[in-house]
Amino acid sequence: MLREMLDAASQSVLDEYQERFDIAWIYHDSALEGVVYSMDELQAAMRNEVVTDTSLIPVYDEIRNHMGAIEMIREMSTRRRFTVSLEVIKKLFAQLAPEELEGKGPPKYRKDMPLHRLYFHEISQPDKISYRMRQLVQWLSDPETKKTMHPVRIASKAHYQLLHIYPFPRHSGKVARLVMNLILMRAGFPPVVIHATERQRYYEALRNGEDATATLVNQALGAAIETAIQHFEEAR
Repeated sequence: MLREMLDAASQSVLDEYQERFDIAWIYHDSALEGVVYSMDELQAAMRNEVVTDTSLIPVYDEIRNHMGAIEMIREMSTRRRFTVSLEVIKKLFAQLAPEELEGKGPPKYRKDMPLHRLYFHEISQPDKISYRMRQLVQWLSDPETKKTMHPVRIASKAHYQLLHIYPFPRHSGKVARLVMNLILMRAGFPPVVIHATERQRYYEALRNGEDATATLVNQALGAAIETAIQHFEEAR
């Protein structure tokens, strides 16, 4: 039903929906990480308005970097031949945190166990990250995985595993959710946005296991489809 509505909608309606959706995506995804942007900040950054207050430059850069990563997975989702590789995951991190790369070469995995963090589930010891990341991408590229699991379950599990590896010094949560949405979009589903109001439930699901996380992702996907259908019905 949603696909039919998307095909029938005018370009102006699609553009309006896309802007509203992207603002909500960045707002809620950032709020899951404890960073809350105002609507003015989001709109100004995404419309590339000139920054008059220099103290806002880092805020605008973060928003624009996040938008760049979303555009990156949208483009990747349309490629005919594509696999989620280590290079793809590192590219997403590099887009979110370009300052981590300045003069330092390719993105590096986390070297320590962060003392202060938002996520309180168990994460990999630094010396296990590289091995577990290789395991994850091998599982994702295995034809048997696609034969035996539904795409929503694959996306949810990849997201769960990435957050338990916690590969990067920053933005591991954002990277995990971008990879999840890349898998969903390649399978023909809309991206999932986990709302800020679900923040504590999200953290608890990550602690409670893959099934709890998959349930939350399924519910968020259903909500995303219902919201989109409502938007296009009202636009008729």
